[in-house]
Amino acid sequence: MTGTLFVLLATFFWALDTLIRYPLMAAGFSAVHIVLIEHVLLVGLMSLWLTSRGLSLWAFARRDWGPLLVIGALGSAVGTLAFTQAFSLMNPTLVILLQKLQPLVAIALAGYLLNEPISPRFLLCVLLALFGSLLLIAEDVVVLLQASQWHYRSEIVARLMGYGLALLAVVSWGASTVFGKRLSQRGYRSDQIMQGRFLTGLVALLPFMLISSAETAPITLSAVALIGLMIVISGVVGMLLYYQGLQRIASRHSALAEMAFPVMAGVINWVFLGFALTIAQIIGAMVLIAASVIVHQFDRPSTAVPAT
Repeated sequence: MTGTLFVLLATFFWALDTLIRYPLMAAGFSAVHIVLIEHVLLVGLMSLWLTSRGLSLWAFARRDWGPLLVIGALGSAVGTLAFTQAFSLMNPTLVILLQKLQPLVAIALAGYLLNEPISPRFLLCVLLALFGSLLLIAEDVVVLLQASQWHYRSEIVARLMGYGLALLAVVSWGASTVFGKRLSQRGYRSDQIMQGRFLTGLVALLPFMLISSAETAPITLSAVALIGLMIVISGVVGMLLYYQGLQRIASRHSALAEMAFPVMAGVINWVFLGFALTIAQIIGAMVLIAASVIVHQFDRPSTAVPAT
């Protein structure tokens, strides 16, 4: 029970992320600025950690730069950027729920790239996840099919862009999980991989800063403090509680406890941000979560670092 309680508390702290990320977007801060500041702070924290442990700040051989580019540029930079930008285009609860497709992407890529076996049960999970996802987006699909010249309606275009960005985050983080495992198999520590991930992601974000033309609110000290608080709450505290839980319970039990994350995120977003779900979306969320849990229990690949 103690281990399960730790994981449940971790999911609660993860769910609080939206209460900071979404208001920052609503206040006019661009996704690029938010994610860039996140990476600057994360690189600083990881550098302090590695220095205190007497470890090198960059431990990667040239042959490992390819996988590092995937987990850093794609997983950390593009994935987080797409996830954050999607918040401004659609219900953030739907963005979070769609991330439950990530284990399916990771397992499929692991089967293709790492030759890990894929069981028939995995294909059932894929069908369940697709059905759940369709229920989540059914309302928008119906509106899209009924609308004439939908491409001239800005709200529909924005919603479709939001779904596209949410799925881009799913693929990016799924690929990051697989290539993070590859680096782990080559003997790198998880904290070294995280440092390489955040540092590579920070460098990859710089071109986005240069080409970004959207008007954005000026970065203030209070905004930086809020982003720092978000990192501490959902990253440091959340992951600390999560790993404390993993030390006390089996991974299959933790997968069940992790079901609480989208539920807590949905409740928090509903109560504090006013983002409600329809009956069809709630049913779709339950189906999608069930598919994710089945995948975690029976086909879950071991990971070196958290994908998100």
